[in-house]
Amino acid sequence: MLCREGRVALLSFLSFAFITAYYISITFNYIPGRLSWAYLSFGFLSACVLTFFVPFPEVARNAAFIGTVFGAGVIIGNTHTAWNTLGWYMVALGFFHISEYLLTALYNYNELSIDSFILNHSFEYHIAIAASFVEFSAEAYFFPVMKTSTASRYISFIGLVLVIFGECMRKLAMITAKSNFSHLVQYRKIEGHQLVRHGVYSISRHPSYFGWFCFSTGTQLLLCNPICIPAFIFASWLFFRDRIKDEEYALVRFFGEDYIDFVKSVPTRIPFVTGIEEDIKEIESRSEN
Repeated sequence: MLCREGRVALLSFLSFAFITAYYISITFNYIPGRLSWAYLSFGFLSACVLTFFVPFPEVARNAAFIGTVFGAGVIIGNTHTAWNTLGWYMVALGFFHISEYLLTALYNYNELSIDSFILNHSFEYHIAIAASFVEFSAEAYFFPVMKTSTASRYISFIGLVLVIFGECMRKLAMITAKSNFSHLVQYRKIEGHQLVRHGVYSISRHPSYFGWFCFSTGTQLLLCNPICIPAFIFASWLFFRDRIKDEEYALVRFFGEDYIDFVKSVPTRIPFVTGIEEDIKEIESRSEN
């Protein structure tokens, strides 16, 4: 059952998503300006009361922000303009961040914190998101054909498929691992921590990272951002190359030979990211000699 913080987050997210989508819709449909602003003021006033006078206000505010992005994205995504893929990008980001928090609240309450939204992941993450918006906006404004041509639509579709696949992989990893999943690298084994090898972990030994890598790459294909596509791929690859190796040394300390066998039998699936595979081969080669 969803904990209290989770229910507050879900309610705030849905409220702001609905209000934002509704009021952008009536604006696009040319409802008389005074009436539109009256509804807008009333709706956001109600939402602010809901958000600031409920338990866990910081949780509510974060969820409300995500809901606003999500709701705006739904409307922008349904416009027949060069900007519609930006809307679906906003929807993907909104769903990613709210679902990270809700699944942590549902399956791993002891690890739940405001950081579980992953909104404050890193300064580099914020720069990357800002860069993707800036590149798309500049290209859509000055060169709209880059976002509306037949070729760009095919690329966007491939990106959308990759986004959905990556998000499914990551969320299945969280659901499968349950309390064994953590957003942070653990350097101390917690009581009850188990090595998960079934489900999506039989496909990739780091399905959450593999999913995030696919999701990240897919978002820029969705946007048809020729600069950010290689930049996101390289930045994600560099991040996971270092993080996976660091994490796997800790997992060897936790689980010993069981984890070494896991490394030998299941790849990461992230291109050219092998973790400690090469180190294990080198150690075994020395032992044989």
